[in-house]
Amino acid sequence: MKYILCILVFITLCLPSCKTHNSYQTIKTPNSIRQRSAQIDSKNWHLQDIELDTVPGISLQRAYDSLLVNKKRKEVIVAVIDSEIDTDHNDLKSRLWLNKDEIPNNGLDDDNNGYIDDIHGWNFLGNKQGENNKYVNFESTRILKRLTPYFELKNLNNLSSEDSIKYTYYQKVLKRQESLIDEYTKDKVNSDNLYNFYFDIKNKVSAVFDNKAFNRKDLDSLKQVENKNIDQDDLLDLIELLDYNVNDDTVIRQKTHFDNIISRLLSLNYNDRKIQNDNENDITDIDYGNNMGYTDDVLDHGTNMSGIIAGIALNKEVKIMSLATSAYGDENDKDIALSIRYAVDNGAKVINMSFWKEFSIYEDWVLNAIKYAERNDVLIISIAGNDGLNLNQNLKYPNDKLTDGTEVSDNFILAGASNHTLNKEFMLAYSNYGTIDVDLFAPGNKIYTTSPNNKYKDNSGGTSSAGAITSGVAALIRSYYPGLTASQVKRILMDSGIEYTLEVSTPTEENPEKTTPFNQLSKSGKVVNAYNALIMAERISRAK
Repeated sequence: MKYILCILVFITLCLPSCKTHNSYQTIKTPNSIRQRSAQIDSKNWHLQDIELDTVPGISLQRAYDSLLVNKKRKEVIVAVIDSEIDTDHNDLKSRLWLNKDEIPNNGLDDDNNGYIDDIHGWNFLGNKQGENNKYVNFESTRILKRLTPYFELKNLNNLSSEDSIKYTYYQKVLKRQESLIDEYTKDKVNSDNLYNFYFDIKNKVSAVFDNKAFNRKDLDSLKQVENKNIDQDDLLDLIELLDYNVNDDTVIRQKTHFDNIISRLLSLNYNDRKIQNDNENDITDIDYGNNMGYTDDVLDHGTNMSGIIAGIALNKEVKIMSLATSAYGDENDKDIALSIRYAVDNGAKVINMSFWKEFSIYEDWVLNAIKYAERNDVLIISIAGNDGLNLNQNLKYPNDKLTDGTEVSDNFILAGASNHTLNKEFMLAYSNYGTIDVDLFAPGNKIYTTSPNNKYKDNSGGTSSAGAITSGVAALIRSYYPGLTASQVKRILMDSGIEYTLEVSTPTEENPEKTTPFNQLSKSGKVVNAYNALIMAERISRAK
C-alpha cells in the first residue's frame, strides 16, 4: 500500500521434558502434550495448567481450586512503577491502594510524607499545576547533553586514563543515539507520507461530495468512475485505511508522535524536566509531581500492567499503588529511585517495574533504593526487556548489580517472557534472556487485560506482561504466607517453576537458525508456576 506506515503487531510441536523441585509433589508434565496453540483461550491461557489443560500457563486456577479454598489471607500492596493508571476503570478503581492517612483534595500533606494529597500514589512526571510530561529524553540523549560539551573542551589526543574510559563510553552512547535517530527518522518520514497522502486523497474525495461527510458506501460508488482528480489506486488505499479504522485523529496523532520523538526524545536542546521544574541532579529535591493518575489514553501501559496484576488476585488480595514515572522516552533514574522509596515507605510489599533502558546516569541512586527496599523486606520485579538479546553480553537497567557483576541485594527479580506455543517460539522472539541476569520466565504474549476508558485488550507486551504476572504471583505468596521474607519469595518463585527443556530459537548474526534448550536461558531455567510456588511456600512456612 502506497505511503502507509506498517505497524507490526506481535500477535505448533516439539515435546518438552519438564522438571519440578524433587522434594515436592508438584506439577509434572504429561508424557504426551497435544498441540493447543490454535485452541487457546486468549483471555486466560496464562492462568491455565500444563497438566490439566496442556497449556503452559501458571496454573493459577488450579491453585485457587485446590490450595486456597477458605484459606486466610492478608491484603498486599503492589506498587506499579509505570505510566499513569486509569483510576476510573471499572475493574481497577476498587483495587487501588488508598492512603488512609491522607485527606483527599484538601491541598495539605496530612501524613507529612512530602507528597500532597497522594491518595493512590504519586505522579513523578507532573507539577502542581496539573501538567504532566508525555515525552521525555532517551537516556542516551541525557548522557550526550552532559558529555558532548565536556569533550568539546578536551584535547582528544591527550586524554587522562579516566577521561579515556569516559570517552569510550561516550562513543558507545553516541553510536546508539545515531542508530536511534536513523530508526525514528525513517518512522517520521513514513508518518509524514501517510499524513500527506491521507489528507490529499480525502480532500479530493470530499470535493466530489461537495465537502460533505462521506462513508464507506460512498467510496465504493467512486470505484471505476472516471475522475481525473482521483487515482483509483489511491482511492482503494483510502478505503483500506478506513477499513482498518484509520481516521483523521489517528493519522494526526501518529504524525505528532513521531515529530515529538525527533524533537524531544532525541534532541539535545529539549529540557525534559521543564514541566517538573526540579533539580534532576539532586535526589533530595522531591518537591515536584502531583497526585493525578490518568490523563492520556495513549499512555496505556500502566493500566495494562495493573490489570494483569489485579487479575492474578482472584480473591482481591492485592491493592495497586500507582507511581507514574514512564512516558515516551526513558525513565529518569531520580524518579525510579524516589518511587521505589515511596513504595517502601507507604507499605508496598511487591514493586513491579515493567520497563528497561540501555543506559543509566545515576545508577547508584537506583541501587541504593533497591537496597533500601531489601532492608525493609520489599520484593522488586523488573524485566529483561524486549530486544531479543542475550543479556550475558548486553546489560540492561534497572539492575541489582555493580559494574563488576556483584549483586547488591537478594530482593530483585528480572523476568523474561514465554509463549503459549510449545515449539521453537516458546520463548518470545523479542524477549531478552541470559543466565547471568534473567532469573526466570513468565507468560508474556496475548495477555488479556485492562485498557483505558473501560476497555480491554490482548497485551503482547512481552517481558512487561511477564513481569506483571510474576509480581501477581509474588503478591499471592505474600498474601497467604506473610511470614516469608522477600528473599524467600524470590527463591520460591525461581525454584518452584516448571523447567522446560525444549529447543527454542535464539538466532545470532552468525547463526540465524541457532536454537538453545529453554532451561539454559535464565538462572532458574523455569517458568513461574503459582500452584507449585504456593505448595513450596506452605512447606517452608511450616518448617519455620
